[in-house]
Amino acid sequence: MRKRSLEILLAAVLAVNLSACGMGEKEGQDSKIEEKGEESRTSEEEEEDLSETAEDREASASEEQSAQEGMKAAGYDYDRESLTWELVWWDEFDYEGAPDPDKWGYDVGGSGWGNNELQYYTEADNATVKDGCLVIEARKESMGDKEYTSARLVTRGKGDWLYGKVEICAKLPAGLGTWPAAWMLPTDWEYGQWPASGEIDIMEHVGYDQDVIVQSVHNQKFNGGKSKGVSYRLEGVSEDFHVYSLEWLPDKLIFSADGMERYTYDPFKFSKAPTYEQWPFDKRMHILLNLAFGGNWGGAKGTDDSYFPVEYYIDYVRVYQSPEIAQMIEAEENKEADQ
Repeated sequence: MRKRSLEILLAAVLAVNLSACGMGEKEGQDSKIEEKGEESRTSEEEEEDLSETAEDREASASEEQSAQEGMKAAGYDYDRESLTWELVWWDEFDYEGAPDPDKWGYDVGGSGWGNNELQYYTEADNATVKDGCLVIEARKESMGDKEYTSARLVTRGKGDWLYGKVEICAKLPAGLGTWPAAWMLPTDWEYGQWPASGEIDIMEHVGYDQDVIVQSVHNQKFNGGKSKGVSYRLEGVSEDFHVYSLEWLPDKLIFSADGMERYTYDPFKFSKAPTYEQWPFDKRMHILLNLAFGGNWGGAKGTDDSYFPVEYYIDYVRVYQSPEIAQMIEAEENKEADQ
């Protein structure tokens, strides 16, 4: 009896299952095939997506490796507060006559210097040392096809450095059109011509914006009107001497005036993996001191000849370097040589 009941139960279950399967074939066949096709396509797409992801990852890894190899200003571990600084080059201008030829050379000419400047730079005629200062004098006088003369002194080939601290104590001229500067350019231009190899402006001042100091950085990424830097008011720049300084470290540039930090250029603020475009400042550079007149910026609001002659006084120029930084750079170079 129990066996018979079990057979009846099994037969009933089988009938129900067969009925369900039949309905599925009649009513859901097309949709089932479509679903199966979608499943098949989804599977293929997933394989395709996985393949693309792998390629993307490989490309990304390659790009990251290239970026790492070309990355600048990275991997330097030091305590800035613990750095010591040694005076390695200086001119106190404690003599009379022409600037020391062992320390200073000249850029000469009236090309406009890329800024449509109005002066002709002479060699020695507009620069002299007297009363403990270097004096660069701009005059209203014709030379070449220019109506003004001045001087642009450079340490190129006589003082070139990689990293360090630069201090320039100066009193600036006043007058509409005047444009004194203390700055640095690359000595070897290893990344290409301006702005690719960089420019560091330790101090600039234009006469139409009296008592406003500009300190800035130019490179391939940020240059001209898009340079990175700071402008601020510093009272009495044409009446008193002030100290303008740059601390040039392997991964940042710190600008100061009278001992107060004003701006820090950190390339990692602008890129996760900076290249020479943000940081060309791992090559040696030299100092320039010049007094321009007129030009795109200096003459942006006109010029006034009534101020001539005008004088730019430099009390001293000092360059320091850190033994700790030098040792760190040497260790990095040795590491790269061993790889």
